[in-house]
Amino acid sequence: MLLSDSVQNEPPENASVAFLGPLGTFTHAAVDQHFGADVDKHSLSTINDVFLQVESGAARYGVVPVENSTEGAVNNTQDCLIDTSAQIVAEVVIPIAQNFMLQAGSNLEHITRIVSHRQSLAQCRRWLSEHCPNTPIEEVSSNAEAARLAAEDPHTAAIAGERAAQLYGLELRYKAIQDQQSNCTRFLVLANETVAPTGHDKSSILVYTANKPGALFRILEPFNTYQVSLTKIETRPAPDSVWAYVFFIDFEGHVQDRSVQQVLEQLKERTVKIKQLGSYPMAQVPA
Repeated sequence: MLLSDSVQNEPPENASVAFLGPLGTFTHAAVDQHFGADVDKHSLSTINDVFLQVESGAARYGVVPVENSTEGAVNNTQDCLIDTSAQIVAEVVIPIAQNFMLQAGSNLEHITRIVSHRQSLAQCRRWLSEHCPNTPIEEVSSNAEAARLAAEDPHTAAIAGERAAQLYGLELRYKAIQDQQSNCTRFLVLANETVAPTGHDKSSILVYTANKPGALFRILEPFNTYQVSLTKIETRPAPDSVWAYVFFIDFEGHVQDRSVQQVLEQLKERTVKIKQLGSYPMAQVPA
């Protein structure tokens, strides 16, 4: 099925969106930003479950995190992209502000642990080292779960987004404690559909190569020849071969563009396999 327009802010009637939950996470915020707060949302506990919901048709769209500007790629999402039949139909980039929160009126000196998702903790390493060097830190399944735990225990503080604080009635004692103030996370919108060109697009592919010298150069050369700008290239171990790798490549343009078609034609002659993950409107990166 080909969508004539972007799905952004225009979800079809009765469309459902599966996302990595629970409510109060940054993925929840990405869903609301892209589709609007009133869209039919289904919170799931794992990234794998989101992919399965979309592939089976139980949800028309899925939203998952794929990379953070500070901590890099989300490996679980990349691994799912290797096997999925779903396509990327949009991307969402949102600024990430991590906040130190606890029950209203709680004394900071009485806090016995700080909880959050491991990526949120990693994004606040410097702040934690300077302000809470002796307080035990615990990883939990999500920053929304961290907020829930803090809401139940006056001796627990959480690191999470403002949405989680509002959801669980917590006080934001310190705001925007992330080490990089320009911290952003990129999310992918998945569907069993494709998107027509908009004139400001991005495409994602997977490339499998033979394990031989010069493989990476042979992949990159066509992009230079036809002046197609790369936006990202990363590697992951190939799931079906020892010491072999698959390249995740994002680049500007739509698969229907002539220059992109020329690149793909040359890549077919230089690689073992190419998997097209989707062409979609390029998100506007927050300033």
